Amino acid sequence: MAKEKKLVEAITSMDVDFAQWYTDVVKKAELIDYSSVRGCMIIKAYGYAIWELIQKDLDRRFKETGHENVYMPLFIPESLLQKEKDHVEGFAPEVAWVTHGGQEKLAERLCVRPTSETLFCEFYSNNIQSYRDLPKLYNQWCSVVRWEKTTRPFLRSLEFLWQEGHTAHATHEEAQEETIRMLNVYADFCENVLAIPMVKGKKTEKEKFAGAQSTYTIESLMHDGKALQSGTTHNFGDGFAKAFEIQYTDKENKLQYVHQTSWGMTTRLIGAVIMVHGDDSGLVLPPAIAPVEVVIVPIMQHKEGVLEKAAELKGRLEKASRVRVDDSDKSPGWKFAEHEMKGVPVRLEIGPKDIEANQAVLVRRDTGEKSIVSLDGIEASVEELLGAIQKNLLEKARAHRDSHTYIAKDMAEFTRILEETPGFIKAMWCGDQACEDEIKEKTSATARCMPFEQERVSDTCVCCGKAAQKMVYWGKSY
Repeated sequence: MAKEKKLVEAITSMDVDFAQWYTDVVKKAELIDYSSVRGCMIIKAYGYAIWELIQKDLDRRFKETGHENVYMPLFIPESLLQKEKDHVEGFAPEVAWVTHGGQEKLAERLCVRPTSETLFCEFYSNNIQSYRDLPKLYNQWCSVVRWEKTTRPFLRSLEFLWQEGHTAHATHEEAQEETIRMLNVYADFCENVLAIPMVKGKKTEKEKFAGAQSTYTIESLMHDGKALQSGTTHNFGDGFAKAFEIQYTDKENKLQYVHQTSWGMTTRLIGAVIMVHGDDSGLVLPPAIAPVEVVIVPIMQHKEGVLEKAAELKGRLEKASRVRVDDSDKSPGWKFAEHEMKGVPVRLEIGPKDIEANQAVLVRRDTGEKSIVSLDGIEASVEELLGAIQKNLLEKARAHRDSHTYIAKDMAEFTRILEETPGFIKAMWCGDQACEDEIKEKTSATARCMPFEQERVSDTCVCCGKAAQKMVYWGKSY
């Protein structure tokens, strides 16, 4: 029992120190290890298995919407990066540069890609000539490097994994349709796979992506009341096309500039899952992205027939679920704590008495509830339980978000909410960036988005008191 207690004690309570709790979980659940380079993480097998399931589902969605996977180079020549002024200025503080190849200094510095807009633009300029070449619907899975000052596993690291979609269209309308379509793909994925509800909306001019005409976002709320930007889509208009001379001949044989989009999601989604669903015993994984959905723990496994029955159950259940038998020589209590730490949605206990009674014990990770089920038709019982867990996690996350979403009509109220009960704040804004800057300076809160579903919570700007234009979700963020 001492070892079992030690495993749980290794996690700091989230209510005592949420940041330390998060670090404890990513380490103890064996998601990552630290590398010898500051801010870079080693994603261990279990953490990468979660990413693979995320990747697999997203990749299917992208292909169903007509996108193809490609791959662009890791390095970007400085001259290429400089072609779009706003874009390079936006990324300049985060760029890592290669200056030498072997012992020789390079004639031109190479940027280690922070994102791939310029690479796709160069490709498009050489491969788009006619309206018949459009649209180009591409995605790539890769890593990018951004030289962050403050890092945290999954949430913000120097190198991270992601997908970045890049598309080219004949008209602004087609590009805008793509931008919103992919935002909806992202939101649906987060809700139905990650069990995390999202607020969808448009970024302010101050918060939009460097070089974009407009940026759209899905925002989620973590357990500690901080917001997390979970995915973004960008309509570039024809700005990049003009900078890179990406033109096509239309049906009237006239030259036109293409209209482009980009959109991306990263491994920070794993961080979101941890912070939305986790508890003081560790991870709580939605079944849809759990590397192991059901762990079978044999009780008194040295007894005749127990391991054989566990193997039989595995064979029956793995036709529909990801199943593992833990037949290690650890004590059952240690196994329980370990799999709870890793967030395995369902634990199935089977021992000699259970076999005799033709039953098994099922334990839910999300609620800890135990139930005794017959071995006859256990497949249906497990499938139903996994569905109930997936649904419950989403409902619980939505209830938490809604109960931590507040309305503020003036700065005094705005500040009090942030200090006493952090979460999303819905407040009106006049549209002036000076007010947006002042709010950030005074409270550290930023404009998360102008939601598509607008409400008139007040007639005046929360900051200056002038006539309001938009309702904005505000909050402190990761």
